[in-house]
Amino acid sequence: MTMDAVWFRFLAAVLATWRVTHLLAREDGPWDLIVRIRKRLGSGVAGKLADCPYCLSLWVAAPLAWFVTSRWGEAPVVWLALSGGTCLLEKATSREQAVVIQPLAESGERDERDAVLRTETNGSR
Repeated sequence: MTMDAVWFRFLAAVLATWRVTHLLAREDGPWDLIVRIRKRLGSGVAGKLADCPYCLSLWVAAPLAWFVTSRWGEAPVVWLALSGGTCLLEKATSREQAVVIQPLAESGERDERDAVLRTETNGSR
């Protein structure tokens, strides 16, 4: 297989992995079929897996690794690379806002939000 064919297969497998993962984890599916399946899975291990595109991408990528390569030594690396590419696409296309961690105020600096914190102890430990 030529190098161009390998890259085409890898890119196609990343896109297919992302598409199936996104469908299963984030979409309702035709006739709400996928969302009904996710509801039936509940809040157990399988339900949590179906809600997490990053976890789910590992399982979706596994069979597609064999589409890219049939060599036993390469398959685990290709499997993880497909999942990694899927995670990058999910991050790039996600509408969820990133968590922003604000730095703590320097000692001596206070603002109006600090007024809700207790400044004295009640004597109990």
